[in-house]
Amino acid sequence: MNDDTETTEAPTRRDYVKYGGAIIGGSLLAGCTSDSSSEGTPTPSETGTDTATPTQTATEDTYSVRMAPMGEVIFEEVPETAYAYSPHYADMAVAFGHRDAIASLGAPDAYVTSMNYYYDAIDGASIESDDLRAAWSDGVDKELFYDLDADVHFQDPCWLRSFAQNWEQEDIEEVRENIGPWFGNRYSREHTQPPEGCREDYRYYTLWELSERVAGVFREGRRFEAFRSEYEELYGRIRANLPPESERPTVGLIVFSDGTFRPYKLNNPGFAKAHLRPFGVQDAFADSDQTYNENEDGRLDYEAMLAANPDVILHSQGISGFFDVAAIRKTLEDHSVGSELTAVQSDRVYSSGTPFQGPLMHLFQLEMTAKQLYPDIFGEWPADGSEDSYPEIPVDERLFDRERVANIINGKF
Repeated sequence: MNDDTETTEAPTRRDYVKYGGAIIGGSLLAGCTSDSSSEGTPTPSETGTDTATPTQTATEDTYSVRMAPMGEVIFEEVPETAYAYSPHYADMAVAFGHRDAIASLGAPDAYVTSMNYYYDAIDGASIESDDLRAAWSDGVDKELFYDLDADVHFQDPCWLRSFAQNWEQEDIEEVRENIGPWFGNRYSREHTQPPEGCREDYRYYTLWELSERVAGVFREGRRFEAFRSEYEELYGRIRANLPPESERPTVGLIVFSDGTFRPYKLNNPGFAKAHLRPFGVQDAFADSDQTYNENEDGRLDYEAMLAANPDVILHSQGISGFFDVAAIRKTLEDHSVGSELTAVQSDRVYSSGTPFQGPLMHLFQLEMTAKQLYPDIFGEWPADGSEDSYPEIPVDERLFDRERVANIINGKF
């Protein structure tokens, strides 16, 4: 930490972050300590309600960014060091040219594996797990925050209180006041309900609304707009070339472990499915009451999976380092019932992307999914799930320009 024995006439950079978050960002404390009796679903974000554009506040040198549940957070300078738990915030930092700011991830080895799977295809985008501290180690240790002494903490404090049993509201306030502000929104991932005390003022954001706010923290509005333009071009190309709904495949999104299938819905809201919804496919589990979300644990055996029998099977987080999809495909092929699955027989069991996607990973995951679902339109997906890096795609079959994206990251746009 900074030397607390030093005193100056003017507030320091850390003072602005500290007190800006405490005073103007006071809605976090109000939202997380209130005795709200509302049990309803939190309201989704309304476009334009929260501005992500840095605004001049307090002095001509400060700026603020607003996001629920924190409210308005003031910064005097662009953060040089950032704590992150989930990889989508690290991906945002990489996309906006601040890779070196990221000092932690929840599980660096696994998360960096999924990030570098895509980053290997982009100059200037690699990240090394050895440079990152593990935020999770049988819990989240508050001392880690003091060790990192980060200027900003990209984690939803409501979620931290909920999933880390050793954290209380007093600990949240301590980190914010003594080290740096919180800046994260976790429950937009699947539009699940935040814990009691955080529901009243909570808002849901899209992947691009979250990215815009993180870009605001780093004062990288131009980079954000450049990335959003790349996305809009890619999204438009995909949507313009989709076949009629009647000709689209049925798709089952699953995780396979211990001989059972954990099914997920494809088209429910939240940034976790942002790489799947644009394709408008038929969800093989749309009518199932066994699908999994963060609060339920539905599983299917082989016979139930065969009853659904999707044309395509996508294995969620297949590129994350947690799963060997090539080996899973072989297991299905060798099973008496699994081998009857249409997707197995037609060799359409694919590694799918991670729900923890920022703007850079999202571009790749859209391209990957397009090729997996509609190879006759967008070109074949040339990988089997055993690869460590995003496969080489011929230039004329790429759905977005790698060099242009690299230039955005490296500030040459």
